[in-house]
Amino acid sequence: MNKPNSQSITAIIGGVIAALLLIIGFNSYTVINPGEAGVLSILGKAQEGALLEGIHFKPPIISKVDVYDVTVQKYEVPAQSATKDLQDLNASFAINFRLDPVQVVDIRRKQGTLSNVVAKVISPQTQESFKVAAARKTAEEAITRRDELKQDFDIALNNRLEKYGIIVLDTSVVDLNFTKAFAQAVEDKQIAEQSAQRAVYIAREAEQKAQADINRAKGRAEAQRLLADTLRAQGGSLVLQKEAIEAWRQGGSQMPNVLVMGGENESSVPFLFNLGDLADVDGDRPSPQDASPLDEPSPFESEQQENEDSSSSLNLPPGYGGLN
Repeated sequence: MNKPNSQSITAIIGGVIAALLLIIGFNSYTVINPGEAGVLSILGKAQEGALLEGIHFKPPIISKVDVYDVTVQKYEVPAQSATKDLQDLNASFAINFRLDPVQVVDIRRKQGTLSNVVAKVISPQTQESFKVAAARKTAEEAITRRDELKQDFDIALNNRLEKYGIIVLDTSVVDLNFTKAFAQAVEDKQIAEQSAQRAVYIAREAEQKAQADINRAKGRAEAQRLLADTLRAQGGSLVLQKEAIEAWRQGGSQMPNVLVMGGENESSVPFLFNLGDLADVDGDRPSPQDASPLDEPSPFESEQQENEDSSSSLNLPPGYGGLN
């Protein structure tokens, strides 16, 4: 009776020992995956040296490994500040960062978990960095020189987070807003500037048009002067004759078949008449409408003397002659 009982107790004790050994065996090592870093704590005290990816031995039962994600993290932080000209500026930044694997032990000792890092370090330092960057720019410069504002913010944030073992990879300005009063003032200013530019454009256009009219007037005056000089050099009477012919053409009439002008007084205005009127005086000669230019010679070649007689019959001054 006692022998079977002792064997059972021995088997139970052996099973317990085996289980303990198995548990101890599983707790004697830890595996750190890629993108992670571990901090070994023995009896609550963090040990020096971060545990990087791979398998690592640790004392069983009395040790603990805290694992941190050291891949890229994204956190959106709102921020508020005043610009150089004391305008309120609200912004929102998207920050991409990661923890330095080598410094996770210090992060574990000083900050604790990743959520504490975000709440206690990244968020307040983002606020301070934005205030530093915004204070260097006026409200208008914050809009027109937004890239410089972001550059100043990145430099300030990197300098502040680097000492905490936080590596900033990139930042993005998600939103940038001013007060409604300032936004309306900016809009009014832009409208006023556009109106002023349009007024300047209209004034320049009118000035150019006036200058073009002046140039055209000068050109016409110069052309008339040159024409007058030319005609004056050839004889003053030609000026009056040319003006009479131009007046006749502009009146819409047909040019006459015969042009009679003064012979003795060269400055007189030409006298114009039609051969048809001459035919009415001298009934023996057909009018230019009835005469065929193909069948008969031109009356201007054969009857110059008759023209002179007709001029005499019309009581024209002596010295007038017919011209084609």
